[in-house]
Amino acid sequence: MKPIYVLNGPNLNRLGKREPEIYGTTTLAEIEAMCRHAAGDRPLRFHQTNAEHQLVDWVHEAIDEGAGIVINPAGLSFRSIPLLDALKMFPRPIIELHISNIHRREEIYHTSLVSKVATAVIAGLGPRGYEVAVKALGDLIASDP
Repeated sequence: MKPIYVLNGPNLNRLGKREPEIYGTTTLAEIEAMCRHAAGDRPLRFHQTNAEHQLVDWVHEAIDEGAGIVINPAGLSFRSIPLLDALKMFPRPIIELHISNIHRREEIYHTSLVSKVATAVIAGLGPRGYEVAVKALGDLIASDP
């Protein structure tokens, strides 16, 4: 069974400490535990990086090995053409995830390049959005012939 990839971009390693009024107090380790629980028996690869090239490399790996991708590209959502190009190559479902509702924030956060290739977008559910995304991705994978 191919794994679900949960990929996290820059600064998400600071969750729990970074702007708790926006992102809450849940840590990335706690989010990983929620994702693993939500995945059930399906294998899950959970990664975080502050480096654009590493995120692109994990998308390349998922192209060959993954059943689907949940991605919170963080600030790379709005500026990364290399990430967009890598995700365009992924032939299976992609769920873009944001902890905050990016549309209620400053205008710079309103236009995500990743949304152009995502199967679905989840924004504003807080850390719980990860659990929703993993379950939804599992449903998408199961319904794909």
